[in-house]
Amino acid sequence: MSLDNLLRNIYDLSISDWIRANVSAFPMLESLHVLALTMVFGTILIVDLRLLGIVSHRRSARKLIVELLPYTWVAFVLAVITGSLLFASNALSYAHNPQFLWKMVAIAAAGINMGIFHMTAYRRIVDWDDALPPPMVARVAGATSLILWTVVIFLGRWIGFTLETVF
Repeated sequence: MSLDNLLRNIYDLSISDWIRANVSAFPMLESLHVLALTMVFGTILIVDLRLLGIVSHRRSARKLIVELLPYTWVAFVLAVITGSLLFASNALSYAHNPQFLWKMVAIAAAGINMGIFHMTAYRRIVDWDDALPPPMVARVAGATSLILWTVVIFLGRWIGFTLETVF
């Protein structure tokens, strides 16, 4: 089965058809997707700014991460669910849209950045938790995260203006 056949099968799912046929389904899903992404970005922004040593200097980095990460994950899961449903409604078009593809790359890169941070600087957080400025590896991770999530938002917005219907 080719990728395009798989995408057509996703497009032909009953839920995909329902999203396309129901006049308020797509806007509702898109609104929930944007709200979830706002929560993801907001919680990440707070942590990243702390990693950069810019704000929340009276709270330890570890405390912010521990407190905010559960909210980030819940919001991210909601964004993935709503994003997957939006994708299913026009799978072939999204899969061939450069902005969508770059958005997926940016999300993957943000995940890799987070993984590297957690395998490096976060493992030694007790050594620098209250330090200002944080170590360079933490600042680089924070700056990279901010850039990548900003790119995700910009690309997500561009998708709506560049998406062509393949069918």
